[in-house]
Amino acid sequence: MVIASRKLDNCKALAEEIEATGRRALPLACHVGHWNECDELADRAYEHFGAVDILVNNAGMSPLAPSSAQTSEELFDKVTGVNFKGPFRLSALIGQRMYDGTAAPSSTSPPAAPCSRRRGSGRTRAPRRPQRAHHGLRARVRAPGAGQHPVGRAVPHRHLQALAGRERASWRNAAGRAGEPGEVVTTALYLASAASSYTTGSLIRVDGGLY
Repeated sequence: MVIASRKLDNCKALAEEIEATGRRALPLACHVGHWNECDELADRAYEHFGAVDILVNNAGMSPLAPSSAQTSEELFDKVTGVNFKGPFRLSALIGQRMYDGTAAPSSTSPPAAPCSRRRGSGRTRAPRRPQRAHHGLRARVRAPGAGQHPVGRAVPHRHLQALAGRERASWRNAAGRAGEPGEVVTTALYLASAASSYTTGSLIRVDGGLY
């Protein structure tokens, strides 16, 4: 397993926990908003393990700005770099190698173009084409709602406290509350398992019934 994030110390700590269970782990520092670091991450993963079976584009950020009009170009570029450009690049690099490793020798992958519609979700859903699904490649999007996940924790603590104190009816989801990490990660485990073999090109909402 490759564990990658901007904070190498955190990656190393998790890698030690994984290795303690008898599995191999490779901690790597990577800022997915930087194209060259995505390239290096893919290269090192293949050099170390020889193959990648599952790619999880889990990096994300959602910092608050005073308003849409007051959002700086720097902040906009930073958010789209992490939330869209990184997943696009990693999916392109690793998805192509996955395809090359499973396709028949005479096969060629279909052309692709960057897609900004729905940002990351549109890009991830694009490889649902028959050529890719036929060769065992599946792409799915997990869309979590508000909760105590890394992106959600970017919201100031006082704002989270205010949200947590809301009456059930004031929450804009059927559950009437924020989600917990364990309620979101189970979907990722399902999608990474053979149990999801018939699920591809799908966007799965894990948002408590957001409306």
